[in-house]
Amino acid sequence: MRHRITTSLAAALGTLSLIAVGLVAVPQVSGATGARQYYLSLGDSYSIGYQPTSTNPGGGTPGYTAFVAQAEDMKLKNFGCGGATTTSLLQSDGCGDPAYAHAVAYPTTTQEQAVLNFIAANPGRVGLITVSIGGNDFDSCSTPTCVESAMPTMEANIKSLVSALTSALDAASDPSTAIIGLTYPDVDLGLYVYPTNPPSSADETQAQNSITAFDELINPTLSESYTSVPHGSFVNVTSAPFKEATSGDDTSLGTTENLPPYGQIPVAVAEICTLTWFCAQGNIHAKTKGYNFIGRLIVAAHKAA
Repeated sequence: MRHRITTSLAAALGTLSLIAVGLVAVPQVSGATGARQYYLSLGDSYSIGYQPTSTNPGGGTPGYTAFVAQAEDMKLKNFGCGGATTTSLLQSDGCGDPAYAHAVAYPTTTQEQAVLNFIAANPGRVGLITVSIGGNDFDSCSTPTCVESAMPTMEANIKSLVSALTSALDAASDPSTAIIGLTYPDVDLGLYVYPTNPPSSADETQAQNSITAFDELINPTLSESYTSVPHGSFVNVTSAPFKEATSGDDTSLGTTENLPPYGQIPVAVAEICTLTWFCAQGNIHAKTKGYNFIGRLIVAAHKAA
């Protein structure tokens, strides 16, 4: 989706105020799951399909989970919680979000434990688990040292989570159930047009630095964490091209297209503007088109698994 920066992380990373929370077009597929009827979603606001235009976050905008549940012919059980971190998912009881589509209530237990309890209570019936978590672990970072220091905790927490999920699935006769972890669109590329177009030199530098952050630090850590268990896999949302004419990380920021009302902008930036709310509002969340795109990536990964 965008050009890979090859300079060292320490030299390239600047202020990263928004890297909390980019994206191979694949055909929709479907398949009956037999007894494995449940699809479980864990994570943060991306996992519940939050959009800033919704008066009932996640309720009217079901995000990628509704797409996946329909394509895979499964019943969605959504444990996600807006604002969650890898630490809160493991340690904090309940979730303060309003009701959203297919939400599972767990007021007196952690998100992780609620999921483990559900797996144990439904042996042989869980067909797929997706996890979108980690962005809020470092969204307040403004220095490379801060970002780097957040990675060990994030990695340890996710490895602990997927290990616990794997053990629970084994015990519940679901040993081959796929656990698919996700990363995020690189919304900082939207700084090319928001808040000013053309961007200030600081905004352009920050946008370019975010590429290095995802490529050299965040996504490798997430990939290693999710693939640490036998049936765990990782979907690199950041690098998957939305348009067939693009080629992921090899798409140069010098390759441009015209996108109203922004004019001639890099193709990778145009994809962020099309798929997320960042260019219009400075909001990091996906639009319905963006969530559906992520859903197609998940379905393809599940089919491959």
